[in-house]
Amino acid sequence: MSSMICYCFGYTASDIEEDARLNGKSTILERILNKKKAGACQCTVKNPKGR
Repeated sequence: MSSMICYCFGYTASDIEEDARLNGKSTILERILNKKKAGACQCTVKNPKGR
């Protein structure tokens, strides 16, 4: 099982590796930042560390 990187949007380390393989780089951070700007982040609720 791959470790969870982003609890809000469900991205794992394997997702980042696969994204980088398919795109030559990972675009996941950009997607996360765009979703955060849109107010979709719930880190304080979904992340066990509360951040």
